Amino acid sequence: MKKIKVILISVLMALFMAGCSSGTSAEFFESGSQISGKTEQSDSGMEVHFIDVGQGDATLIKAGDHAMLIDAGDNSEGTAVQSYLNSQGIEKLDYVIGTHPDADHIGGLDVVVYKFDCKKVFMPDVTSDTKTYDDVMQALKSKNQKAQAPKPGETYTLGDASFTVIAPVKGYGDETNNWSIGMVLQYGENRFLFTGDAEKEAEEDMLAKGEDISADVYKASHHGSKTGSCDVFLDKVHPTYAVISCGEGNKYGHPSAQTLTNFRSRGIKTFRTDNQGTIVAYSDGKNITWNASPDTTWTPGEPKGSSSNWNSSSKNISKRKSGDSSKNTSKTQVSYVINEDTGKFHLPSCRFVKQMNEENRITSSKSRNALIKEGYEACKVCKP
Repeated sequence: MKKIKVILISVLMALFMAGCSSGTSAEFFESGSQISGKTEQSDSGMEVHFIDVGQGDATLIKAGDHAMLIDAGDNSEGTAVQSYLNSQGIEKLDYVIGTHPDADHIGGLDVVVYKFDCKKVFMPDVTSDTKTYDDVMQALKSKNQKAQAPKPGETYTLGDASFTVIAPVKGYGDETNNWSIGMVLQYGENRFLFTGDAEKEAEEDMLAKGEDISADVYKASHHGSKTGSCDVFLDKVHPTYAVISCGEGNKYGHPSAQTLTNFRSRGIKTFRTDNQGTIVAYSDGKNITWNASPDTTWTPGEPKGSSSNWNSSSKNISKRKSGDSSKNTSKTQVSYVINEDTGKFHLPSCRFVKQMNEENRITSSKSRNALIKEGYEACKVCKP
């Protein structure tokens, strides 16, 4: 359905532009024959492809003969990202950035490292004990490469474009989202801001650092979660456009109603990969045009299908089976506190429990192994 809508828009815009005698272009247009195919822009200019990888992030940036990739989706998306890059004629990548060690950002990165000539690989100075992280490290090792941790203030060139690193400005312990590499991409007068999954604390630290974070296009932090895109940060960015990368019917309810309200109240034109598929922006250095019109539904994410079942069952996770209280009354019943937004579980005494939003908090009496089997991750601070 997404592709049919895009094709219809493409045909209508083509007819419209064919009837125009002037050289002006429409603000929103189909940049290629199909959204997953190679775009047909001229060699000059810069393209930013927000690739639809479901509940995850992957962004391809092309500037002339140069290209870079920011994240590569979840583990299951590596081959899909590879295919997309192939469709764009990519053989080498000047830069590959894994914003932070979460699987929905670096899961497909090992495939990219194996299949493409990656000149430089950037990752933050934080490790993870997950297999996903180890897979990326093994892929780099096979190419005799190591990931570098860029520092705020460093600027790198990408053809006629450039990007400046703005985060992370400090260490964040176990909070991997806040370790996200943030950067401002600039081509001519146009600016794009990427902050990975940075949450409010990291956003405030970026502001305190005094970096210029103003941008025409804001890649919404943390898939449009309410944990990021805080008011003061959003006001400083002051974007014309925002792009939200998230999966249809994801179990987290991304994007949040709060984030969408903040965008809409500020008049920010918003694109969503869950509703529209891959989004492509084209910059000539002054103007930015798109392969689709902004999404106008303003509907927050709601878990669907199996995800809905996950949501309802998880909210009842704290209910004990009848008769449990009569067993082993001499033993202490260990309970855990789950953060539904981050997917991590903690001891009730953990400092991060106090920082949780009430609506994201779930108490569970299930065992540690049972929670891990269900896909939750143990907090590395309190070590439940």
